[in-house]
Amino acid sequence: MSNNAKFRSENNLVQSIILFIVFFGLFLCGIFAMSFWSLESPEHAFIPGGIAFLCVFLALMIPMTFIGRSDSAGE
Repeated sequence: MSNNAKFRSENNLVQSIILFIVFFGLFLCGIFAMSFWSLESPEHAFIPGGIAFLCVFLALMIPMTFIGRSDSAGE
């Protein structure tokens, strides 16, 4: 039987659900930070914008870069 015939998950279901909740929550925190964004003063523009950018960046880049599948093309 070949290696591709049987699906092998890298994470179990509980670990996948926990990771989804953590990173989706981080993404929602970034969206929530944008609700405080205002152009009245630099503090109201850059602080919530920076927090939102950081949260959304972490919520998208950590799963795509570090938690994603490893490159196993040579195997």
